[in-house]
Amino acid sequence: MTEGPDRWHRWLIDVRHGGDAAAREQLLTGLLYPVRDHLLDKAQLRPGDTLLDVGAGDGLIAFGALDRLGPSGRVIFSDVSQDLLDHCREAAADGGALARCSFVLGSADSLTGVADASADVVTTRSVLIYVQDKAAALREFCRVLRPGGRVSLFEPINRLMSGDPDRLLGYDMRPVAALAEKITALYESIQPRATGPMGNFDDRDLVRCAESAGFPEIGLELQVSVKATKQPCPWEVFLRMSGNPLIPPFGEALDRALTTREATEFSDYLRPLVESGTGQERTAFAYLTAVKD
Repeated sequence: MTEGPDRWHRWLIDVRHGGDAAAREQLLTGLLYPVRDHLLDKAQLRPGDTLLDVGAGDGLIAFGALDRLGPSGRVIFSDVSQDLLDHCREAAADGGALARCSFVLGSADSLTGVADASADVVTTRSVLIYVQDKAAALREFCRVLRPGGRVSLFEPINRLMSGDPDRLLGYDMRPVAALAEKITALYESIQPRATGPMGNFDDRDLVRCAESAGFPEIGLELQVSVKATKQPCPWEVFLRMSGNPLIPPFGEALDRALTTREATEFSDYLRPLVESGTGQERTAFAYLTAVKD
């Protein structure tokens, strides 16, 4: 009996949006497509460039780059997930672009399958947030770039997203504070905020890592947004979602952290807030660019 797709594949293809087509489309049009376009604009792509997309995932950035590079341009898809590389290979074949693509299994901080000075551009989207040694990843990006090569990366900055300690996922938890603490403790046991890769850096650290990697020219754009409401979400879809591939969907977190009675009490409180969008939305995103000598 063979196992199903790995957690990275499951999350990107299904769990991120709770398996809901409307939620997926909303995520793509409201966030991911604008991020892709802005990141590729900053990459200053030229016809015929070879682009290495590190942490290619389901190919959002890589396939967007193919459209801009012209018939002589190439894209190297790199990811830690063989399942996602297979997914991208199949999509490239279906789109008639397979001859312009190559696929490398590896992590951002150890791109052993990519030769020195073999790429003109390196891109990432929400990749370093999973890498403990971000400086090592930037050194690898510098190594694989040709002289004059460019980095264009996008990273969420979780340190700037954590606002009111009385909120969980943007929702006011004061009426159920004791229960919310149990759920927060579960998440903390899986992803420690102070020491884990998702919370151990900010935008200034990205700049320092790029400098230490040897890039002489660096730019950073920080986008911070705070909104008084959240996007309403059907409760059953919300329960199937998780914020990243390494933590369980919210419904599973409830089952693991709370008793049946506690989960019912907590759900009775939270569900109306989720379905009405009664919460705060905080985002903090960094776009970093760098140029190699």
